[in-house]
Amino acid sequence: MPKMKTNSSAKKRFSLTGTGKISRKNAYKSHILTKMSTKRKRNLGQTSLVSAADMGNVKRMLAIGK
Repeated sequence: MPKMKTNSSAKKRFSLTGTGKISRKNAYKSHILTKMSTKRKRNLGQTSLVSAADMGNVKRMLAIGK
């Protein structure tokens, strides 16, 4: 059985934390930011964790064993 390939787009978007969780960047931070409040833009700049429902799909894309 050959090795699984890592999805190239996924390895640019997700990173593994020290405890094995997967971190991601928030959406809605690219353009049309004038109507957003400063607080909302600031909070969107922080990273967050991938939800448990999506964890299996992301691990499969990153070729991480379950």
